[in-house]
Amino acid sequence: MTSSGPIEIVATRGGAVESRHRVHAVVAGPDGDLVSVHGEAGLVAFPRSSLKAMQALSFVETGAADRFECSPVELALACASHEGEDMHADAVGAWLARMGLDPSALACGPQWPRREADMARMIRDGGQPGRVHNNCSGKHAGMLATALHMGESLEGYADRAHPVQRRVFDTVSAMTGMDLSGAPVGIDGCSAPNPALPLGVMAVAAARFAEADPARLGDVRAAACRRLQAAMAASPEMVGGTGRVGTYLIRAFAGRVFSKTGAEGVYFIYMPEKRLGAVLKAEDGAPRASAAAIWNVLAELGLLDGQAEAALRRHCRPDIRNWDGLVTGRVAEASEV
Repeated sequence: MTSSGPIEIVATRGGAVESRHRVHAVVAGPDGDLVSVHGEAGLVAFPRSSLKAMQALSFVETGAADRFECSPVELALACASHEGEDMHADAVGAWLARMGLDPSALACGPQWPRREADMARMIRDGGQPGRVHNNCSGKHAGMLATALHMGESLEGYADRAHPVQRRVFDTVSAMTGMDLSGAPVGIDGCSAPNPALPLGVMAVAAARFAEADPARLGDVRAAACRRLQAAMAASPEMVGGTGRVGTYLIRAFAGRVFSKTGAEGVYFIYMPEKRLGAVLKAEDGAPRASAAAIWNVLAELGLLDGQAEAALRRHCRPDIRNWDGLVTGRVAEASEV
């Protein structure tokens, strides 16, 4: 195992460092071994939306995805933190309608589309944001599908005590190998519960999801992991959206590497070919810092080839521009400045 301090990400202006961020990053294998640690593997944090692919496992394992004939696009949406673009909102709306539901069934609140152009168009057209525009609407549609399939009440499906959430927590417990009964539980922006976990434990779970080994997970869970990976690889724009680093990463690696962002500067990275998982957490919660540190982790593991560098540079090593489009600085790792 290699270890060092947190990855230091800086923002510059006029050749001087203006801001500094510290990113903790842990790379692990499925057996629980830590391959690389930058910062503290024991740092406890909420995975937030980075956990969505694992939260979607019970949606597939229970047979709910098959019962409602969910497409790869819908499976990808179940793992998504999307932009609320038309392609996302329309797909979730159609999925709900096919199940006999309307957007009012979603426990996630209404949210404006994240891109300014989409929000401006909605305002110009006299529209209002809906629950299908919420970045977590696909995850919630999957949870509703699971409740319907299992004959459970749709009321309160996002509550920690509901069978849907108990099933999700049991899955996360199995993937991490950690008893979650004493873990702090927070409520996400979408109203679903989220357990706080040590970064090293999250990285091991990510490696197990990436490996998808039936001998370790059982045939049903391993198949569900592979199915969700295939769906994300086929529809990366549904996992993130236009301009999101995760979209470009999945596309650049053509299914060999996946990333999933979460609020407060969290990222999961799944590396099936290497049988590794990684988790990153910006100490100050800055998304630009954890996105930049993805570059460091991929480079350390020898995964940044020319094609990946070209696809990810503007997201992981972005220029900072002012309102007139002038380059005023950049975001980079401190040693590069």
